[in-house]
Amino acid sequence: MILAIDTSTARLGIAVYNGTEVLAESAWTSPNRHTVSLAPAVDEMLENLEIEKKKLKAVGVALGPGSFTSLRVGLSFAKGISLGLGIPVIGVPTLDITANQQPLDSIPLCAFLQAGRGKLAASFYDVKRNRWVSREGIEIYTAETLSDAITEPTIVTGEFDADVRAALRKNKNIRMSGPAASLRRAGYLAETAWKIYEKGDYPQVSSLSPIYLHTHDPILN
Repeated sequence: MILAIDTSTARLGIAVYNGTEVLAESAWTSPNRHTVSLAPAVDEMLENLEIEKKKLKAVGVALGPGSFTSLRVGLSFAKGISLGLGIPVIGVPTLDITANQQPLDSIPLCAFLQAGRGKLAASFYDVKRNRWVSREGIEIYTAETLSDAITEPTIVTGEFDADVRAALRKNKNIRMSGPAASLRRAGYLAETAWKIYEKGDYPQVSSLSPIYLHTHDPILN
């Protein structure tokens, strides 16, 4: 049994996965309230499932990029459970979660999240070994410069607001995912983290740290 926690941005998500199915999943927008809303939401989910925390074998957590404060809330909470139960924490990059939600395709994929001050943190992916694999890591764009960077047919998915959607829609090479398909889901985080847990190829909890971008424009909620 694994608990998944994603506090990367104002969108917060949690899920419980047993290695076969997602038993419960929840996602909501919680600007600046992660500290007070995360623990009660987890407790309520486990109570509804009639699962005691001691049955958890691992915790999956989104590592970012994302809000400095939000990421620390999620990782600190995960580490607290790890310390109390003696279970590992499995970190997964946030944009990998977004990418893994999308069906495999012959054209590239761009996954992004909003980074504050009109900036987007984005990564490009191609299908390799039957999964989406990031090309070169994460870069910072505006909606306009991201559109300019896409010169071939590309699937684009992420946290679209009206302005971003309008700017990207002008590029005929861009195939935007719909709102539901763009919602980052903790169920995919749980599934990805479980696979890593089963392989046993994960670092010690003490070495896990959030992914922050080296930019003068910090990622904000």
